[in-house]
Amino acid sequence: MAEMSIADALKLALQEEMRRDETVFCLGEDVDIKGGMGGAFTVTKGLLDEFGPERVINTPIAEILIAGVCVGAGMTGMRPVADLQYGDFLFCMMDQLVNQAAKMCYMSGGKVHIPMVMRAPCGATNRGAQHAQSLESYFIHVPGLKVICPSTPYDAKGMMKQAIRDDNPVLVFEHKLLYGGARKEKDAIKTSGEVPIDDYTVEFGKAAVRREGKDVTIVANLLMSYRAQEAAKELEKEGISCEVIDPRSLMPFDYETVERSVKKTGKLMIVHEDTCNGGWGAQVAAHFAQNCIFDLDAPVKIVAAYDTPIPFASPMENFIIPSADRIKEEARALAEF
Repeated sequence: MAEMSIADALKLALQEEMRRDETVFCLGEDVDIKGGMGGAFTVTKGLLDEFGPERVINTPIAEILIAGVCVGAGMTGMRPVADLQYGDFLFCMMDQLVNQAAKMCYMSGGKVHIPMVMRAPCGATNRGAQHAQSLESYFIHVPGLKVICPSTPYDAKGMMKQAIRDDNPVLVFEHKLLYGGARKEKDAIKTSGEVPIDDYTVEFGKAAVRREGKDVTIVANLLMSYRAQEAAKELEKEGISCEVIDPRSLMPFDYETVERSVKKTGKLMIVHEDTCNGGWGAQVAAHFAQNCIFDLDAPVKIVAAYDTPIPFASPMENFIIPSADRIKEEARALAEF
């Protein structure tokens, strides 16, 4: 075991998989240049020294090019791992991701696979509306894409290795405030933890219970998982016990773990940084309304960013994005329903 940040855990996963399989390669804008950081958040720094420019490829600022290279390389037997400076730029790739990568296996009758990984930093960090979005919900809508969101160093390494080995396209959403490593964001959360130095993977579609409780079930991913745990800790002082579940994987989603928790608590709250309208929480709420309505003692509550572009001003951004206090207030009201 070794203590490391999420950024370092992701890098270790890349190193191990590139050493294990010569078809794995990295590409992206400034993934490793002399004097650079190794992508926007240091994850790929130093890989060029070990693997050379044929397997660590710095690209132009052209996201549709990056996606096209990934699709073509995946179709011909390679396993590309692309680094986006900001997840918002996934919109520049939509045709390649949605109409090509996601559908090729189905359109070919299973003869063509596209094993590609798209790493997408997400979350609001005072960069304004075009560099602050949480876009997970756009892609769980697309059959053929897998969507994961690791929030601990252990999960970051294990899920990245699983993503690289998967024969289908995988989108990895990584929150900017959770990376740690050499480049620390303002208001970043300390997430360093013990990570096995041996080979392991984390299966997709298996949620993690971060905190056990009996009164309210809170399902929250990435940064919101930490804020939900903070809120749950404060509510415990008031005699309200919250169970906090980190889904880790949004597609596939682990409904069984959440169902077991709701059978115990009778109350369900979903927290995410994406906007409320059409967010992934709406899909989870719909599942429980359709399949588990008699296990619920109160309406499902969704706590999310308000339906507006992310503002640049810090006070406004802090108002838009769910805080631990807002989560606490909503969970208290749900417990008392």
